[in-house]
Amino acid sequence: MLDRELIRKQPDLVRHGIQRKRMDSSIVDIFLAADTEFRRVTTETGNVQAEMNQISKSIGQLMGQGKKEEAETAKAKASELKGRVGELESQQKSLEEKLHAIELEFPNIPHESAPDGDDETQNPVIREWGTKPVFDFEPKPHWEIGEQHGMFDAVRGAKITGSGWMVYRGIGARIQRALFNYMINFQTEQNGYEEIYPPFVVNRESLIGTGNLPKFEDDLYKSIDDLFLIPTAEVPVTNLYRDEILEVSQLPIKHAAFSGCFRREAGAAGKDTRGIQRIHQFDKVEMVKFVEPSTAYDELEKLVVDAEAILQSLGLHYRVIELCTGDMGSKATKIYDIEVWAAGVQKYLEVSSCGNFGDYQSRRANIRYRPEPTARPEFVHILNGSGVAVPRLFAAILEAFQRADGSVVIPEPLRSYVGKDVIA
Repeated sequence: MLDRELIRKQPDLVRHGIQRKRMDSSIVDIFLAADTEFRRVTTETGNVQAEMNQISKSIGQLMGQGKKEEAETAKAKASELKGRVGELESQQKSLEEKLHAIELEFPNIPHESAPDGDDETQNPVIREWGTKPVFDFEPKPHWEIGEQHGMFDAVRGAKITGSGWMVYRGIGARIQRALFNYMINFQTEQNGYEEIYPPFVVNRESLIGTGNLPKFEDDLYKSIDDLFLIPTAEVPVTNLYRDEILEVSQLPIKHAAFSGCFRREAGAAGKDTRGIQRIHQFDKVEMVKFVEPSTAYDELEKLVVDAEAILQSLGLHYRVIELCTGDMGSKATKIYDIEVWAAGVQKYLEVSSCGNFGDYQSRRANIRYRPEPTARPEFVHILNGSGVAVPRLFAAILEAFQRADGSVVIPEPLRSYVGKDVIA
């Protein structure tokens, strides 16, 4: 959610920011029209309230002066004005709700340094690490390796739940567990994050706070009592401090959380459906930071490095790209994606997206801090990034470390977690 005063005072700047994201900027005019009516009614309410109060005060004076008839007239007028105030306050409340609903639809404004572009084809590569593995045989895709070793069972996953749901079996289940245990330990022990284990179900207010609602409800799994399965641990972890005021001494707050993630992928039907590239339930380690505004972009660079460290420790080739304005979505001001090379399918797979959301989420969730003990509270800036998503990392490991005889070498840091050096 944007600052209401920013939209009022600098509508052209907001329009330009929305247009840079290749989104419809007519919402600015819709907001301004609603805001004009809201302020008109607010002003009229105040004027009528003042007039009513003035007349009410005069009634006692008139009675004391023996002007009974004038006092009765004043009483009638005060009663009439009271009814009008009630009508206006009802209109004001309705217009405030309308205005807030419009505000929730606003996208965030991209940072001036974010590259302009229309779509993913215009995302610049910032850096690469490592080299692509070279084989003296034809490398297999991960789903063939997984089938060979009995790791994945999509057929029974579909029988249990439906298409796009996976069962991990045997060594596959063990590697899955090893990966998220390794990553949460890495981020907490080496990069200084506090571990959080959050609920996997959240209420509507939490999803509004992170910007997933109302716009992306079709991508979520809804349960009873207006509760939703989380699409990422970003949602519950961000909302840890909803409606709270933090002290500056607490910042930066760095949390890392393992969770299951549940996504309907409503707009991705038929895309990357083989293996575990795109499934409806997957595991992920999420990193969330709450920081002072002045440090937010430096903290974003550190966040990307923390995510990269996982891939470097496992010896996987990857690249970092910066999302152009037309591909960065509605919530962030600046985003980097980390894409790991999957040798079997011969393409890069996104395993992490690290973004700065400025005060967009903190305004929605009302998360503030005091720059000084007696200072007026201000909104914190919030960042988050995957550290990292498990399925595509799993796929990349199988494809990068496969051998001609069908065996797979386990990266050294994972061996104590898996209990094997090689899957044979």
